[in-house]
Amino acid sequence: MTTTHPAYIITGPTSGMGRTTALELAKHGTVVLVGRDRAKLDELQRTIERRGQRAVSVVCDLSDLDSVRRAAAEIVALKLPIAGLLNNAGIMQQRPTKSAQGWDLSFATNHLGPFVLTEALVPHLADGTNVLFVGSAVEDPERKPAVAAGFRGGRYLSVEASARGEWKPGGSRKPGMDAYATSKQATIVTALAFARETPRLHFNAVEPGFNPATGLGGADAGALVRFVQKALVPLLVPLLMPFVKILTTSKRAGRVLSQLLVDTSGQTGIYFDEGGRPMRGSPQLHDPQFQDRVVAETRAFLAVQ
Repeated sequence: MTTTHPAYIITGPTSGMGRTTALELAKHGTVVLVGRDRAKLDELQRTIERRGQRAVSVVCDLSDLDSVRRAAAEIVALKLPIAGLLNNAGIMQQRPTKSAQGWDLSFATNHLGPFVLTEALVPHLADGTNVLFVGSAVEDPERKPAVAAGFRGGRYLSVEASARGEWKPGGSRKPGMDAYATSKQATIVTALAFARETPRLHFNAVEPGFNPATGLGGADAGALVRFVQKALVPLLVPLLMPFVKILTTSKRAGRVLSQLLVDTSGQTGIYFDEGGRPMRGSPQLHDPQFQDRVVAETRAFLAVQ
């Protein structure tokens, strides 16, 4: 597939803010839809094409590194003029489970998979390409809404420990929360480290806001919780947004993410909030030594896989 239109890659495009972002990006060029479910990808591709826009689907399970490497090769073979890569896909589990390689599923999906995909594509990205990682403010142990929800910040020990599902003591009562916070912290520092390493590209991270209507929690959230998420929360969130800064909707998040990905200002090494404004996060995020350590340990871990 060849085209002169700019192409934007998005992982996790078939639901929630990923879907709304994909639909927004389709207004700007060809969208490369990267996800696990072929049927859902095809449905979204047809929706985009019915609007007279362009999309192509690539099946990929981000928790399975063999699948990620195959997907990267397939994307490269498309020979598209890639203008942006959005590492959006992510999961949060209440009860941790394992990936195909036997690693913590959240850490594999949220950090290892996007890391491998990005590194595989970087040599094929033109100067000035935007690469955006979706993080989460729950990595910050001082983030009051996150603490109230039961998070205790990133609990990073090492990449090997994280892959085993082991976290720094003193964390959440629900290990799935430690896995999510730590994996998202690793994702954000990866973006900031990559920005220093490869200045010809623009690497940034974003906290997309809290959207209670998303299916992020997965099937283990329970039938009642999933019903409330789908039926009731979408009606309440827009009413509460003026009073609760961190709240967002899939539509708003999709607009912010797409704007950051098509931005031509050359911003790099920035962690954005739910409104597209720079934010700080935990002190660890901005420690270059910690950034470099996470990236070096990730590369060393992946080198033998």
